[in-house]
Amino acid sequence: DPVGKAERCVWSPGEQGGRLTERDVDAALREVRMALLEADVNFRVAREFIARIREESLKSDVLQSLSPGQQVVKVTNDALVDILGGKVHRLEAGPRRPSVILMVGLNGAGKTTASAKLAHYLKQDGQTPVMVAADLQRPAAIQQLEALGNQIDVAVYQDAKSANTPKVARDGVKRAAELNAAWAIVDTAGRFQVDGELMSELEAVKEAVSPDETLLVVDAMTGQEAVEAANQFHDRIGLTGLIMTKMDGDARGGAALSITSVTGVPIKFIGTGERTDALEMFYPDRLASRILGMGDMLTLIDKAQANFDQDEAAEMERKIRQQTFDLEDFLGQLQQLKQMGPISQVLEMVPGLLRDEGQSVHGRAGRQPSSQDRGDYTLHDSGGAPPPGYYWREP
Repeated sequence: DPVGKAERCVWSPGEQGGRLTERDVDAALREVRMALLEADVNFRVAREFIARIREESLKSDVLQSLSPGQQVVKVTNDALVDILGGKVHRLEAGPRRPSVILMVGLNGAGKTTASAKLAHYLKQDGQTPVMVAADLQRPAAIQQLEALGNQIDVAVYQDAKSANTPKVARDGVKRAAELNAAWAIVDTAGRFQVDGELMSELEAVKEAVSPDETLLVVDAMTGQEAVEAANQFHDRIGLTGLIMTKMDGDARGGAALSITSVTGVPIKFIGTGERTDALEMFYPDRLASRILGMGDMLTLIDKAQANFDQDEAAEMERKIRQQTFDLEDFLGQLQQLKQMGPISQVLEMVPGLLRDEGQSVHGRAGRQPSSQDRGDYTLHDSGGAPPPGYYWREP
């Protein structure tokens, strides 16, 4: 989170009741500028971002306010939201059924997995997707998509005997229509780099299926390479949206901060893990809040509602009130918490808890207790909190 880390240099004086000067703002923005460039943010985007924050921050109503630091944070937050796309961009269904989503991208970006994640997302939303295995280049691509389809209980159309990619894609969409599916997700072949052969094949597939959405899957960890790939795909086949994968990793974030501004193509989804349910709709305002260390309570609530059963929560509350809450209940709560994702990500969403602190907690709390641990500590069960070191013992 380069911007959030450097921006704390700005708002500290304001939090302590001090006044900001032009020198304070310039000093902090130098740190922000360096952090952005180190994060592989596009140079033009970084320059415009810094210029906007400086212009807004040096206005008299900001510098002379009672909390100038917080005013600068608001200016930065607004600029971040704009640079990330400004608003939520949802999938646009077409006039016919099924609506067709064409998935494109380079090898290694996670395109096939992203297709399954998107199918799972649509299924959880009450819609019926069908996946079409139109990647006839990569070995075992069809088998991988079928395995993912079985895992999430989504139908997969494949024709392993055919070498005609446009025909396979067209037949898959027809089959989805026969199944009365709402969406047909067409997984296509990638390459290690953009080339004429790849683009010609994608143009033929696009003409064959007339997609309502053409989504490029890009790896957030590749920085400016992702931005360049998006530009090349958009120029040749026309993109309607992006899926940023590996946003849960150690990506420096440069691609997410600059890709929409450079290409004009909005980010629609982000991948936050390897599981098929680790796909989130992209909310620019929520990510901006996380970058600035202000948390993201709305996403935290969404995750909690998806992973915690209300009846079980009521039962846990009853046990706590009656003082019958034991270690088995505590273990169950920890397992449910783990389903929400890495604890470092969860802590990032809580206002006031910084990213570095979250990583520290994750490092200590991430290990699953073994059966031996469970047996040992059951002997000490007092019906209340676990003994010192329980589940948090260093490996």
